[in-house]
This record gives sequence, structure tokens and C-alpha cells, in this order.
Amino acid sequence: MRFLLDTEQRAFAASLDAMLSAADTPAAVREWGRGERASGLALWSRIAEAGVFALAVPEAYEGLGPRPVDLAVAFVQLGRHAVPGPLAETVAAAALLHDPGPAERFLPALAAGKSMATLAPEGSYAVDGDAAALRLALAADGLRLAPGHGPVRPSLDPARRLTRLLPGGELLTADPPVDRALCWARLATAAQALGVGLALLERTVAYVGRRVQFGVPVGSFQAVKHRLADAKIALEFARPLVLGAAVTMSPADVAAAKVSACEAAYATARTALQLHGAIGYTAEYDLSLWLTKARALRTAWGTPDACRAEVLRGRT
Repeated sequence: MRFLLDTEQRAFAASLDAMLSAADTPAAVREWGRGERASGLALWSRIAEAGVFALAVPEAYEGLGPRPVDLAVAFVQLGRHAVPGPLAETVAAAALLHDPGPAERFLPALAAGKSMATLAPEGSYAVDGDAAALRLALAADGLRLAPGHGPVRPSLDPARRLTRLLPGGELLTADPPVDRALCWARLATAAQALGVGLALLERTVAYVGRRVQFGVPVGSFQAVKHRLADAKIALEFARPLVLGAAVTMSPADVAAAKVSACEAAYATARTALQLHGAIGYTAEYDLSLWLTKARALRTAWGTPDACRAEVLRGRT
């Protein structure tokens, strides 16, 4: 099995990287956390124009997919640039809306970026329920269109605002493909986490090259090199797991990719925080946006223990 990206996929990743590098995503994240969504929505539209959300939507509903490998390639870049919004939730919603009626009604707008989606068990907290036009609630009798949301609450990650979905609402389907949606959400989360870890490593390598102690850059100290090397190895081991899971879309493979990528990103975040010193703790410093995202993604769509249990079930 090949895990190397082809020329088109590498060009796709490079184009997204260039677009997001010019977009000042840290400013958009901070505005999003304050409830000011103009910059975030404009960024969402540009990402949709690049075809990212269409990769999760079947061609029959004006999408380009489903194309999980290309989606994983894109989500690594979204993680690298800390893009705000219900990214994995929109992908999961596209997987849940499999019945022709709801699919024709909602999927074209998701593919085009005209709408974003969030979902959660009925009565539970959903990500960015105040920004999402499509709020899906998993109820005891099926998938429902939530009639609204409760008060907005901040979360650890400022790019992920939490709201409770109100109970009731229109029943869209009595038998939603929950396992399929979970698989897609975990893949998107794993790819995002890989991108977050890569960004943290890049920023930390640059910082220790500039910071001087005892007349030399701290990056020249052997102990610092060892910490960065450990982070690099963990991320590079996670990368083929993410791409391989996108090829098979096996629940066990996707769970393994998520736990590997999220744990690598979290370990890299801890290393980045330690090597930055006191400045790493300040919310005003952009590094914090990736630090908090690494922690939030670690438990999103399945804790490490839950994902390890899924891997074991798939091997027995």
C-alpha cells in the first residue's frame, strides 16, 4: 500500500498552505472566540471555494466525493493554520445525511460553503452551534434538526465555542449512519491534529533558533534537540497512519490514526510550551492558539482510551 501523496495532492496542499498563510488566521481565531464571525466566515468561504468541504459530499449532491484521502490532505493544512469553525462536525454531518430527502436539502450548501454544520447528542454541547446554520441532534428516535441552541459558553480552544442544542425539532431520519459519521469525524480530527503538531514543531524550532542563552541559541543544546527530535519522530510516525486510514476508512484504522496523531500533537504541544518558557503561557502569544487546539482535539470525537478500545475491537 502506498502512503505517498501524488503530484496533484501535494499541489493541493501547497495551494491551501499559501492561501491560509496570507489569511492571518490567528486574528480570525481571536475574533471567532469573541463571537465576531466576519473574518472566520470569509475564510470558510475561501476554503469551500478550494473544494475542501465538497470532498466529503457525494457528486450526486454537488460535491466532489467522497474522497477521504484528499480530505485528510486538506485538513492537515487547516490544522497547521488553526482555522476556526466546526470543521470535523461539518464533515460528520455530510456523512450522516444519507437519505435522499435531507441530502438534497442540505448537502449542496455544505459543499459550497454556504452553510456550516454542527452535531451532538440531543441536549449535549455542540461546537459552534451559534455559527452553524445546520444543527443536528442525535436523539433516541433518530437524527433531528435542532430548533435552536442555548447560551454560548467558551471552551479551552477559542476557535471551538460550545452551545447546548435544544431538544425536539424535525426528524430527518430514524436510522442515521452514526458509525460512518464517527469514522469521518475522527479522520478529520486526526488530520487536523497532525497539522497542529507540525505547526507547533515548526514554530518551536524557529523560536529556539532565535532565543539565546549563555551566548548561544538554546536550540544548540543537546537536551533541546532531543525533545524536538522526539516530537518530530512522533509526528512522522502518525502521518502514514492518517493517510493509510483515509485509504481504508476502517474504523479501527481511523481510531489508530486519531490516537496516534492526537497524542503526537499533544506531546509536541507540551514540548513547545516547555521550550518557549514563560511566554508560552500567555494568551496574547499566537502559540497559545495551537496549544489549546492540541488539547481540545485530543478528546474530540473519542478519547485516547476510546480510540484504543476501537483498535482492539478491530483486531479481534
